[in-house]
Amino acid sequence: MSKKEKNRVNVVYSTNPNFSYQNEEEENQTTLPPQQQNLKLFLDRIGGGKLVTRISGFIGTENDLNDLTKTLKQKCGVGGNAKDGNILIQGDNRDKLLDLLIKANYKAKKAGG
Repeated sequence: MSKKEKNRVNVVYSTNPNFSYQNEEEENQTTLPPQQQNLKLFLDRIGGGKLVTRISGFIGTENDLNDLTKTLKQKCGVGGNAKDGNILIQGDNRDKLLDLLIKANYKAKKAGG
């Protein structure tokens, strides 16, 4: 299957010679400035009960999300990744991340328990 065919939505068999497939429309998402981002910091357990700090609410491109993730990982000195629009940072680093995000002009707050 070619890449062009992977974006098809509701693919059905049709004997209609004039049938055309519906394709997913790719969103041209732009990154909001830090002052307009509403980020929430959660403490989650994943895998074998390991703690991770999850940052959700980022609106922007995948590249900008990865850049922010890389910066936060370096400042905290821990591992992590960006997955499904969320940033996952190893360990309970909510206080440190909150300070870093506020200094970078992001609107961020702790959420959850």
